[in-house]
Amino acid sequence: MSAGPAKDLTNDKPQTIKEIIVPLITIILGLFMVVLDGSAVNVALPKLSTAFDSSLNTLQWTVTGYVLANAAVIPLAGWLSDRFGAKQIFLFSVGFFTLGSLLCAIATDPTQLIIYRIIQGVGGGMVMPIAFAFIYKLSPPAKVGAVMGIMGIPVLLAPALGPLLAGWLVDYATWQWIFIINIPIGILATIIGIRSLPNIERQAVKGLDIWGMLLAPIAFAGLSYGVSEGVHGWSSTKTVTGLTIGIIALVLFVIVELRHKQPILELRVFKSMDFSKAIVIQWISQIALFGSMFIVPLFLQQAQNYSAFDTGLIMLPQALAAAIFMPISGALFDKIGARPLVMAGMAFVTVATFMLTRLSAADGVSTLILPLALLGAGMGLSLMPLNTHLIQASPPNLVGRVTSLTNAAQQVMNSFAVAGLMTILTSNLKTFMPADGKPTIETWTDSFSGTFKVLVYIAIVGVILGIMLKKPKKAAGEEASAEQLEASKMFI
Repeated sequence: MSAGPAKDLTNDKPQTIKEIIVPLITIILGLFMVVLDGSAVNVALPKLSTAFDSSLNTLQWTVTGYVLANAAVIPLAGWLSDRFGAKQIFLFSVGFFTLGSLLCAIATDPTQLIIYRIIQGVGGGMVMPIAFAFIYKLSPPAKVGAVMGIMGIPVLLAPALGPLLAGWLVDYATWQWIFIINIPIGILATIIGIRSLPNIERQAVKGLDIWGMLLAPIAFAGLSYGVSEGVHGWSSTKTVTGLTIGIIALVLFVIVELRHKQPILELRVFKSMDFSKAIVIQWISQIALFGSMFIVPLFLQQAQNYSAFDTGLIMLPQALAAAIFMPISGALFDKIGARPLVMAGMAFVTVATFMLTRLSAADGVSTLILPLALLGAGMGLSLMPLNTHLIQASPPNLVGRVTSLTNAAQQVMNSFAVAGLMTILTSNLKTFMPADGKPTIETWTDSFSGTFKVLVYIAIVGVILGIMLKKPKKAAGEEASAEQLEASKMFI
């Protein structure tokens, strides 16, 4: 099937799914590549630690740097799409991510790998928001739900396949292949996209919030760095410097955003108490969920001594449970609202992390399946209801800016989860280290058990705060606006 020249979509909207098959394939390829890579590196960290002869506390910055780069560019996606065109920015993002993958594959030391992962994150951070906005505008009016359902497949499938594929590659090939595999996919998506992706009418845009764009990553990176250096002592020079720079930059960022007419992140939305309560709960749940997804692969390989591939297999129930419970939570949300679903989801996470604290080096795979499945179920139950609740709780005039704020904030919370948990794990290792300085299986088990206890407490806070969620007040007869519907679809 020939792609043919790219259409101009400004005045010609497709009427059938058949008309958008090739553009849809292009977007799915780019989206799948990015989501797959995001879940793959966690499993490879122990192998990377060995390959570079570097500590896990250093290499966690390959994850932290990536998600912070995501957070920095997500708010820019809409502005850049309007200014330069969604097609051009999507292809640039895929290309930049592919370039980052190539650079990661040829990295020769941890510093290079961290820098190249940041380059990956700059490209990858814009792919998802642009992909869903692009498809929403591209879809036939009567088929939007069906097309969005198709788009949801890679988002659910990639997290299940990522750890499995990464584990196989680092065990039976080399760690470089977790990045090399992106290159042909990225090139193929770019070539097809140049020919098949339609042009969408550009929008008039106001000036970019330059100071906000600069201060946000400095603030979040400084805070993450300070937290990660806490393992060397909370009064150490590096810790104090990182936290001080982060706090000062954060204060300046808030002042700038509240004064700017077109801020990069719309902080005025926090005037809504319903929104403020909901987003704090989202931050707590994000730390518990992403923290679990980050720490469990390390636990399986370091404490349980599983290979990377076996770790990917063992993690499969978590991803499958999330995929099963996510549509269930979507169907229940309209009937019972967010509160019971979020409370149930966080309760699942609490029970799962508590069960993980009880595991020992002698426990087999069968004892891992239930807690991992509960983690996935908790994610599936709570994620979408919280996101949809945030949309509904937003002031109507600010709905269009909420997706950038919440998606960026999620990535920031992910970075804090990784940095904080690695600090706690490293501190625990020092506490349980034998006199000869060589960690045993029991050392790793006790250290991870203490780290999982922290996640238990965080998840309990999430359950308690979930009680505070109330259905947002809505004027009689008021229907969801088109802007709200579009924004909610970009939360997938």
